[in-house]
Amino acid sequence: MKITGRVEIECITDVTCDVCGNSTRLAAGSYQYGTLQARWGYGSEHDGQRFEVYLCEHCFFQTLAYVKQERRVQQLFSDEPTAECGDLGLVAQDDYFQDAGRR
Repeated sequence: MKITGRVEIECITDVTCDVCGNSTRLAAGSYQYGTLQARWGYGSEHDGQRFEVYLCEHCFFQTLAYVKQERRVQQLFSDEPTAECGDLGLVAQDDYFQDAGRR
């Protein structure tokens, strides 16, 4: 027996950048965005708070550039040698099929 009926489900219809408000949807229908996340736990000033910010490609790399600049400023007068921050946060490159490290 085949029983039919209406089923209402929630699905993602768009992901917009939390900075500029632009859609992150590509012409092919997929989404390209980065996220900035934080989950603060016990002992933190923000205990129990969770943050998630969606960024388009442009705003993501603008934010990353700001973080790199802040790192340089914070270490400007430090006596300790500092590592370059050119690849700050980069965990994979040329990983077109998102299979880096898998065997």
